[in-house]
Amino acid sequence: MLWVTRLSGFFSAAMVMVVLSPSLQSFPPAEAIRSSQFDGSVRFPGQIAGGARGIAFRRAPSFRNAADCGGGGGAGNGTAVNVCDPSLVHIAITLDEEYLRGSVAAVHSVVQHARCPESVFFHFLVSDPGLGDLVRAVFPQLRFKVYYFDPDRVRGLISTSVRQALEQPLNYARNYLADLLEPCVRRVIYLDSDLVLVDDVAKLWRTDLGGRTVGAPEYCHANFTKYFTGRFWSDQRFAGTFAGRRPCYFNTGVMVLDLERWRQASYTQRIERWMEIQKSPPGRIYELGSLPPFLLVFAGHVAPIEHRWNQHGLGGDNVLGSCRDLHPGPVSLLHWSGSGKPWARLGAGRPCPLDALWAPFDLYGPAGAEESWKHSPRISRGVAVN
Repeated sequence: MLWVTRLSGFFSAAMVMVVLSPSLQSFPPAEAIRSSQFDGSVRFPGQIAGGARGIAFRRAPSFRNAADCGGGGGAGNGTAVNVCDPSLVHIAITLDEEYLRGSVAAVHSVVQHARCPESVFFHFLVSDPGLGDLVRAVFPQLRFKVYYFDPDRVRGLISTSVRQALEQPLNYARNYLADLLEPCVRRVIYLDSDLVLVDDVAKLWRTDLGGRTVGAPEYCHANFTKYFTGRFWSDQRFAGTFAGRRPCYFNTGVMVLDLERWRQASYTQRIERWMEIQKSPPGRIYELGSLPPFLLVFAGHVAPIEHRWNQHGLGGDNVLGSCRDLHPGPVSLLHWSGSGKPWARLGAGRPCPLDALWAPFDLYGPAGAEESWKHSPRISRGVAVN
């Protein structure tokens, strides 16, 4: 009867997505954006951290600016582009071996749905500089720069968490964007590697932060107290941090950051100070890795962004096999936060229904592999994304 239950779940998700399909098409048709066909695969021959060799990705299509995009046009790989060009949309994302497949899919989704893809500039944070070569091969016309993040910069501040993935130094690189990126970059969108956009990123870029440093979808119904330990709430020196604030949970995987304000207020040092307290005796004040320090510094001072820009939690629980549904409302960004990642479930032949929305952006594997996911008997063909 297990297969009946799964089939019923996939069918239900398919019907839900058919109903929601207009909300997934909230962006105007990109009729002026021309794309080429896939032209084979590229292979990264070098040694990648962890020992993997020969990771193959298909070369992405070429996406061009619409006629009315104005400045920032022209092909390039980042080397001939002025990063200080005020017409650029800046996006920061990490690259590492474990999440590389997700990062490539995220980039692909951004340029595919951007009306002005050549006006998007990517800032890749890496601990292995060689990964920039793979990006250049997969996206020959992408505008980007690679920034090396030294793991030792934060390794001594990291405390154990509920999942080992949350303890990786690169997971904390977002704390240092104001230091790593050029001073002329005054605003940046930070994106996690386990998400895809189905809308024009320029809409998110134009978010009015109202004088705040961080903009993100907030979730004020969440139980905020659970992110901190009894030691935190029993010590007024700590609990008093939120006095005069209405702290709400926000997911740090999608944020619009005002780097100019960040630098002026030295927020990196404020985050580091909370991490130092966490590591000091007499014990922990929070759980969940890199999130709580952000909550301590910014919760209650966040510019709220529409929830459509972070439909998070789709990762569910890979161990228990649970699958998540979409939150009510329109969708501009799908985020597989949680322990279950779509590329892992698809590869294992045990996908959740919504993983089919990630699959079209996957560039991993030899030419022709982009069609293979459609023929999986475990994926409902009624689920589609534009």
